[in-house]
Amino acid sequence: MRIGAFDLKEPLPQLREPHALARLRPWVDVGSVGSLALARLAEHLHIQELGSLARPGNFFDFTRYRPTLYYAQGRRQVSIPNTFIGWAKGLGDHDFIFFHLLEPHMMGELYSESVLKVMERLGVRRYCLLGAIYDMVPHTRPLLISGSAIGVEAQRALERLGIKPSGYQGPTTIAILISQQAPQRGIETMTTIVHLPQYAQSEEDHAGELCLLEFLSSLYGFSLDLERVREKAQRQYNEISLAVERDPRFREMVSQLENYYDARASKAPVAPQTPRLSPEIEQFLREIDKRFGQGS
Repeated sequence: MRIGAFDLKEPLPQLREPHALARLRPWVDVGSVGSLALARLAEHLHIQELGSLARPGNFFDFTRYRPTLYYAQGRRQVSIPNTFIGWAKGLGDHDFIFFHLLEPHMMGELYSESVLKVMERLGVRRYCLLGAIYDMVPHTRPLLISGSAIGVEAQRALERLGIKPSGYQGPTTIAILISQQAPQRGIETMTTIVHLPQYAQSEEDHAGELCLLEFLSSLYGFSLDLERVREKAQRQYNEISLAVERDPRFREMVSQLENYYDARASKAPVAPQTPRLSPEIEQFLREIDKRFGQGS
């Protein structure tokens, strides 16, 4: 069945007040936090494939999202980047739709409209965008989550879980149209973003994954076994602590971030903004960012 730019398998599933969980690469999926969390949930809930874009080349530049060659049953195959949709039965009051979104390079308005049409057709009640960004926060403190919501129930849920609103203003993604236009179609929206330490960038941040999964477990009552994720997160951040101890500039930077974090934690009405660091530490961070850029 064609809905917007998507081909969906028939018959469509009969879903109970479904909520959509989405990750958006690469814009707000640093450390693959959104991807890791959705993969863990997909395994837990036994996700089933529902559909994908009929012609992904209408939206993506394949010199930037590269197709991948692989072997299957002795034959060479090609995997073309796409946006994939899945569904799963929930154990509570809601079933779930999974959107593995890629940020479009072209025809972004049509892309967003197609996602909205799919949600309308499936009767989605809430759209949740999940992800992470790099921020000036220390790895030695609990990771912060900022969020926003449109809709009474979604707003109450964030307030109940102590999620502070973000004060961010600046560049964004065209896919923000999904969150902006969904309420006009009777779909409430929620965005939850984990803030990761900028100086500790990695392909997979398991502390961020753990933070997001714990949030989702509190939100929806998932009974997830997170012990392995917790062990990976502890091991990963222990290695960062060892690196910090070996470099006086690292130690000074983390100390300043800790002071700022502690001063804001109990009284901030919104998620903490970027702290003012000493000029020496800011220069050190620029050097770190340059190193990460050369390695990517």
